[in-house]
Amino acid sequence: MDGGTLPGADADDDASDRSRVVFHVDMDCFYASCERLRDADLRGEPVVVGMGYEAGETIGAVATASYEARAFGVESAMPISEALDRLPRRVDADPEDPDVPDPDGTGRYLPVDMEFYEAVAGDVKAVLRDCADVLREVSVDEAYLDVTDRTAWDAVGGDDPASSSAAGPSDVRTLAEGYARHVKERIEREAGVPASVGVAPNMSAAKVASDADKPDGLVVVPPGSVEAFLAPLPTAALHGVGPVTERALAERGIETAGDVADADPDALAEELGDRGRELVRRARGEDDREVTPRGLPKSLSRESSLPRTADEERKRETVSALAADVARRARERGCLYRTIGIKAVRPPFDVNTRAHSLPGPVDDPDLVESVALELLSEFDDEAVRKLGVRVSNLDFADSDQATLGGFEGVDGGGGGGDDEGNGTDGDDGGNDGNGGGKEGDGRRLTDWVGGKPAGDPGPGCDGPGSDCDGSGVGHDRGDDADSGGGDGQASLRDWSEGGRRG
Repeated sequence: MDGGTLPGADADDDASDRSRVVFHVDMDCFYASCERLRDADLRGEPVVVGMGYEAGETIGAVATASYEARAFGVESAMPISEALDRLPRRVDADPEDPDVPDPDGTGRYLPVDMEFYEAVAGDVKAVLRDCADVLREVSVDEAYLDVTDRTAWDAVGGDDPASSSAAGPSDVRTLAEGYARHVKERIEREAGVPASVGVAPNMSAAKVASDADKPDGLVVVPPGSVEAFLAPLPTAALHGVGPVTERALAERGIETAGDVADADPDALAEELGDRGRELVRRARGEDDREVTPRGLPKSLSRESSLPRTADEERKRETVSALAADVARRARERGCLYRTIGIKAVRPPFDVNTRAHSLPGPVDDPDLVESVALELLSEFDDEAVRKLGVRVSNLDFADSDQATLGGFEGVDGGGGGGDDEGNGTDGDDGGNDGNGGGKEGDGRRLTDWVGGKPAGDPGPGCDGPGSDCDGSGVGHDRGDDADSGGGDGQASLRDWSEGGRRG
């Protein structure tokens, strides 16, 4: 099945006449899962991904901790010194030395390799784009999908429906549950990492549902059951409640989502502003926000996995086909592009990107192919397992194209230093720098000092983990801004906005 509509869901129905079906997909301990994909020996081990644990370094923080590491009290955004106190580094443990920790009480500490994580995220994103017509990418490890036109809340089994095997208040198995399992299985099969999925009729409930049964969970909250599902949960579980708001609610004797639902919206508004009314609505299961993409894409890409091959002709044929598809999609969307690049993944997971930056925006499929093939020539004698073509620095405004003659003067070495978002089979992120040569060796988590991101949150924010846009209306980690903390990684970047590398 390739992302089509499930049997029983009529794509011609007017979606306004049916309850929306929203998925929130959240990758479980994503950085640690990526490291386990690369090194199977890490499975089942306490894994901490971060910075500052190397000899001589005194400042750093945990980017993510596996569930095994969390059992020792290690959490994302924790200062690395505190993490090492709770879970000593495995390399420092000697079973014959009575003065060092027991190896069973130690963990594996690994540096952040954002380039690799974004490559895996690209594989996840390829699945999500194939499975949903409407996708909102929130960060490198989570996204919302509106799949109303792909599936439905109809029960499976007709007059004798089967019982639901998902967590949550769903009593019978629905088409929506089946489609969510399909998405989860495709992510596991095609990207190699686990995901938790929440299924609900609105965004905030789907977000809460995806957090309710981690790791590798599936929670289904059908229409009509959202308020009852939320009621017993602590206020911190509500979409939009961080530590500051949680404390403010507790001071008013409000401890659960049910208490919030029963509260006087005007009274909460006096304490929390418009956020108070919004929290009451969400606690009552009311959320009419639509799943919308986050602005125009910064790049378009297409990738193809291959059996390990060094065959030059097969590699060139693959890149030519990918180039044609990317150029076609750019033309369909009415956008020009200033940078053309490729990605070559050498076995097992050695991600390499190359790019040429043009003097101005163009729409030229032949140029995309010729530049991509020229960049590919660097890998003529090497085996690859995946190839990709990308156009970036997109221009959706009407403008004059650069002349092809101007392109001849572009540096032919490594081209522009492509900030590859490593997106797959769709729009991906990243801005293109102008540094020549090979892409940088991956970013490090340098924004974290003392266990929190540098910089102060905007007014009305709950700080790390709260996702606030500075408007005074609170958001949690899965809303409209990137954040750290919570159950995911610290200082994650948006899928649609890959960060700059040198």
